[in-house]
Amino acid sequence: MTFEELGLSQKVLAAVQTSGYTTPTPIQAQAIPPALQGRDILGIAQTGTGKTAAFTLPMLSRLESGRARARVPRTLILEPTRELAAQVEESFAKYGKNHRLNVALLIGGVSFGDQETKIMRGADVLIATPGRLLDFFDRGKLLLTGIEILVIDEADRMLDMGFIPDIERVCKLVPFTRQTLFFSATMPPEITRLTEAFLHNPIRCEVSRAATTAVTIRQILVASRGHADKRETLRNLIRSAENFKNAIIFCNRKRDVAILHRSLVKHGFSAGALHGDMDQLARMASLDAFKNGDVSLIVCSDVAARGLDIPDVSHVFNFDVPTHSEDYVHRIGRTGRAGRSGVALTIVTEDDMKYVDQIQSLIGKAIDWEGPGFDALPPPMETSRPQERRGERGQRRDRGRRPAASEREAPIRRQAAVEREAPVSIGRPRGGRPRLEEESFRSPACAAPTDRRERGERRPRRHEDDGPPVVGLGDHVPSFLLRPVALKPAKVGEE
Repeated sequence: MTFEELGLSQKVLAAVQTSGYTTPTPIQAQAIPPALQGRDILGIAQTGTGKTAAFTLPMLSRLESGRARARVPRTLILEPTRELAAQVEESFAKYGKNHRLNVALLIGGVSFGDQETKIMRGADVLIATPGRLLDFFDRGKLLLTGIEILVIDEADRMLDMGFIPDIERVCKLVPFTRQTLFFSATMPPEITRLTEAFLHNPIRCEVSRAATTAVTIRQILVASRGHADKRETLRNLIRSAENFKNAIIFCNRKRDVAILHRSLVKHGFSAGALHGDMDQLARMASLDAFKNGDVSLIVCSDVAARGLDIPDVSHVFNFDVPTHSEDYVHRIGRTGRAGRSGVALTIVTEDDMKYVDQIQSLIGKAIDWEGPGFDALPPPMETSRPQERRGERGQRRDRGRRPAASEREAPIRRQAAVEREAPVSIGRPRGGRPRLEEESFRSPACAAPTDRRERGERRPRRHEDDGPPVVGLGDHVPSFLLRPVALKPAKVGEE
């Protein structure tokens, strides 16, 4: 089958031929004809099978007639991440170069002013992330009553990121008579419920079993020990990889992305980083540097695991085994795209074996191991001496620390010992009896010359009772209470 047989317009066919594509992928061949007829589509296909073109091409053909109005877009495409939204915008620029369509991109990290200008000019195609879209709608800058086609892409990723309530709200804001194109790589129960609620008699286009990996990807497991050993294992894998061109390295946490990126750069690798805490300009710059070949490695969190179309990625490294088995399918789908071959290596520790079992159960096959097993691995690397590190930390803590009670009393005890040995002159304190020679200036707390532990005594605890409770002042009455008080004489006339 060729693109000419799908029923696309001549303008779209010319753009496809210019791009160098002649044969549609299975998901494109199944989804484009009913999409041109206005039917709802439920597309289930693994990543890298051409889902973006499956809804971009029929949308361009249907948008050739009509005109956009200010603040009222004609079509809406929802994407879970900014990178995916920007990638879809690039697809419209490539396939729609023969069309005079206004495409607006609403994503976070970009000023409202520029985006509002595009909306006010009128948008034939609105590509947005759910958060920024609803922000514009709540401010009254956008109307969704003119939506003719609604596309929900990477729906399972929307579920993972907590966007399902926003998707449900958007579906209620757009007209009931819209056409809905729904694409997902996996179909968990929540996604199935969403399709049943908002799709009307959809055409199901399933080109592969949900949550399967491409046959062009060679999957390998590599055993390793702790975190420092994993970094050394990764460096060895990169150096010894066959037909290595570039690679995407995935970590589970954003903090580990930054740490691993600094480690690779320190060891002389050309690497970039991409995670959700980076601002939009830095994220796009890092991704463009990897696409253009300025860096050969990019360390990512799962923000880059879904839908990013980087055609020629030779290797994917899972520095951390994903805790959700579906994420494994999306991660390794960044390689082996468009019929090319790719290699996906996963570094596994003994604690990760339960996640490996879940992944193998999901994809329906066992993954081959390479290299020595856990029993044959060398002992864990010792990065520093624990005792010395604890001593250094202790010294740092002592710099601004308040001395303990025993340390504060030590000078007083030493002074008391000196006073006991030296003769004390007898004098008469102010307003008191003569001081005896055996008396000392020592405080009651320091009266004992030795510590309680040296005398074998146990220190009393706070909750222990020292005797019957004292009523009032007890047997001791302060002397100022015993002084006679002179009463003032009464004034004349007062009784």
